[in-house]
Amino acid sequence: MIKILLVDDQSLVRRGLKALLQFEADFEVIGEADNGETAIAQLETLQPDIILMDVRMPVMDGVAATRQIHQRFPHIKLLVLTTFDDDEYITQALHYGASGYLLKDTPPDELAQAIRAVHKGYTQLGPGIGQKIMTQIPASVSNSSTAWDELTPREQEILRLIATGANNREIAQTLYISQKTVKNHITNILSRLNLRDRTQAAIWANSHSIHS
Repeated sequence: MIKILLVDDQSLVRRGLKALLQFEADFEVIGEADNGETAIAQLETLQPDIILMDVRMPVMDGVAATRQIHQRFPHIKLLVLTTFDDDEYITQALHYGASGYLLKDTPPDELAQAIRAVHKGYTQLGPGIGQKIMTQIPASVSNSSTAWDELTPREQEILRLIATGANNREIAQTLYISQKTVKNHITNILSRLNLRDRTQAAIWANSHSIHS
């Protein structure tokens, strides 16, 4: 059962989401919050698997809440669900630890699939969101074959695993190396590809089908 916390300042939206998600046998909506601060206050008690997070909210917005939650509760997955596809919101939310960014017009079945994918560790982006992120990746890495060839075989292995949503511990276990070694390799990958963080690395890899 995937335990879900709904965070949105509009009670009508929360009720609608709860009604939709209750049709899924493997979902359980365990709580609601009308802003980021209220959500954080409930986490110790509720321990959700997934948080559906709006962006624009009073008291504490979704970006600030995402940052705090990812720092304090890194095991909780965050999926942004909002009406705003602003470039700054997208990049900040993903940079601060969100595992996905969807718009509220996402069809219910696609939202359900995205929740399950994020729960498994994958990154989920709504239509057009990936392109917005890609436009911010430096042109120096636009040639995928050249950039890929600059990586060592081990770095290529790690980038493939990052693209599947694997975290450092999972990568270390898969490749039989230490987490410190994984971190060092990721630092090198980001430097070689001129990327900001592992989210950009995952998006870059997926957009070029590097994981296949």
